This record gives sequence, C-alpha cells and structure tokens, in this order.
Amino acid sequence: MTTSTKTDTLLLWVFALATLFGPIILAPFGAGYPDLLQKFAIFGIFAIGFNLLFGLTGYLSFGHAAFLGVGSYTAVWSFKLLSMNPIPAIILATLLGGLFALVIGFITLRRAGIYFSILTLAFAQMSYNLAYSVLTPITNGETGLQLDQADPRLLDTAFGIEYGAALPVSSLFGLDMNQTWTWDFMGWEIQLNAGFYVCAVVLILCFWIAMRIFRSPFGMMLKAVKSNQNRMNYTGLNTRPYTLAAFVISGCYAGLAGGLMAVTDPLAGAERMQWTASGEVVLMTILGGTGTLLGPVLGAGAIKYMEQIFSAFNKPELLDFFSFLPTAIAEPLVSVLALFVGEGWHLTLGVMFMLIVIFLPGGLMEGFNRILGLFNRRRGAAGKHPAKTPAAAE
Repeated sequence: MTTSTKTDTLLLWVFALATLFGPIILAPFGAGYPDLLQKFAIFGIFAIGFNLLFGLTGYLSFGHAAFLGVGSYTAVWSFKLLSMNPIPAIILATLLGGLFALVIGFITLRRAGIYFSILTLAFAQMSYNLAYSVLTPITNGETGLQLDQADPRLLDTAFGIEYGAALPVSSLFGLDMNQTWTWDFMGWEIQLNAGFYVCAVVLILCFWIAMRIFRSPFGMMLKAVKSNQNRMNYTGLNTRPYTLAAFVISGCYAGLAGGLMAVTDPLAGAERMQWTASGEVVLMTILGGTGTLLGPVLGAGAIKYMEQIFSAFNKPELLDFFSFLPTAIAEPLVSVLALFVGEGWHLTLGVMFMLIVIFLPGGLMEGFNRILGLFNRRRGAAGKHPAKTPAAAE
C-alpha cells in the first residue's frame, strides 16, 4: 500500500467517523438536532457533486438547482406511485438528475467560460418557471408536490403494506425516517435520527466515489482540462466527452441530494430550482475550498450552520446579551449588529465570504493547511538539536 493510498484510507475513515458521530460532536455547538444534521449531509452531497465539475474542470455552472429540483420531484412521485421505501426514490432521483444533466450538458458544453455559466443559468430559470406555472399537473405549481392518502403506491399495495388514515412517511423496511432516539450524554441531549443516518451513509459513499474520481486517470484528465483545455484540443484530444461525463456525474449528485430532501421531508417545490439555490452551492464550494475533497462539505456545513444560528437571533436577544454595557453604548451597538442577524444573516455570510476570498483564496481548507504547516514547522524546529563540537585532537 502506497503512502497516498494510506493517506486516502485514513482520510476516509476520519471522515466516516466524524459523520457518523456528528450528533455527539455537534451537540455542544447547538447543531446536533436532526433537521440541521440532515441539511449538513444533503448539502454536503450537493457540494461534493458540484465540486467534481467546478473544482476539477473549472466549468462554473449556475444551473445545478435544476437537477436538485428534478431529484426532489422524482422522489416524491416515486413515493406516490411506487412505495414509501426511500431506496427506489433515491435510485430514480439520481438517474433522472443525471439524465436531465446529460440533455442540458450536451447543449451548454458547446461553450465555455462565462457563456457556459449564463447558459446553465438560463436553463435553470426555464426549469423553475416550467415547474412553477407550466407543468402544474406534474409539479402542482406553487403549492408543491405532496403526498396524498389516495396515492396508488403500487409496490406497497402488492406487498400488503397499509398506512391507515394518516399520511405515510418514508420508511426503510419498517424504519421510519422521522424516528428519533434521544439520550443524555455529559449533560447534552443527543438525538439520533434515522433519516440523518441514511443521509450520512450516502454522504460517506459519495465522498468515497469522489475520492476515487480525484485519484483516477479520468480525474487527472479533468484537471488537465482545467489547466489548459486549448492546449489539449491542439494535440487532437477531444475533451468534450470528459467534460460532459463530469457534468452528468455532477448532475447525478445533485439529483441524489434532491431525492434525499424528499426522503427526509416528502415535499417538492419549485423554489428548490431557483437561481439562489445554484448560487448557494457555488458559495459552499468556494468557501470550503475549490478542488479539494473536504472543502465543499465544510463549506456546506458552515453556511447551513450560519443560516440556522444567526437567523435565530433577534434584537431583544442581543440587548439581553449586551445588558452588562451602559445603555448609551449597548443600544447603538445592538442597532448595528441587528442588521447582521435574523433576516439579515446573509450580510454576515457576505462579510465572511469576502474575508475568506481576500485572505484565504483557497477557502477554509487553505486555512487549515496553513495552521497544520505552522504546527509542523514548530515541531520540526523543536526537534532539532545543535550538533556537538568535536573535541580538539591532542
């Protein structure tokens, strides 16, 4: 086993353990509840897939929300027509997301640079408007696609599975995705949610696949496309099949993430296909570190954590927090800070994103690497001992 293989194996194990023990690790930071943990995992998958396109090939897509929405709609239709088991929904969402990406990528990849980005944005907005107002028999328009007691669910009916008068929830062979086990650990309430662990296992699998792509000859070819695509074309190599394959794989990841959204909350709406969702995954990838394995997951976690934490603050809570200050100082200070919390949490995200882009162009991963490099240099300096001076010959 080579050093690189050992490093990748260690990274995979650390990532898997950190993901599976996420409810315990994040509980002290107020991020250990199921809804937020599910978002960490789902948007981590979304960002990993986007990074396979943007991080490896340099093609910046502003249309990935379209594949996310297609995955959500496909999963809900799977629940309505086939079964409440999430496995068929996840498989179909991934396949439909990839198929839709194949169609869009075949057209948009005829251009590169800003023209490619604008084309993907145009397709995403067309998809959003189709879902919102044109394909209402399929998407249910602005209300969103929801489950109904009268849905046929052919596979469940064939196996004699009944759900009674209540609306069904997604269930993995009898294990409901909303089932949560709670226990106390060192004074913190730990919530272990079935839906999160399904998402966590899929996230680990997606991370492993991305790692294999990064280290494969195919991944090296994609990096070469990013480095100098024109030079590769001049040598007679057709790069378009490689970029199209990366686009389709990225679309599969987005469709999978959309399907998991429906698994944890069986509802699909057109808002998941808006351009803001496409922009959000771009921010996640750049914030964490473009072209890195862990960066997109860290970026997704950071943005979703900030969204939940900073949006929960309001002006009275800030006044209570700064109550130790004189009123003449506290009120102006709170008036300024209140602009960056609650509904204005995007301002905080904007400031953080600006600082990272200016001082850490490589994202959070660059910051971690700098800290690790500084630690290694200090440890190396501490391990050095001055050489002994040889005794003079008599």
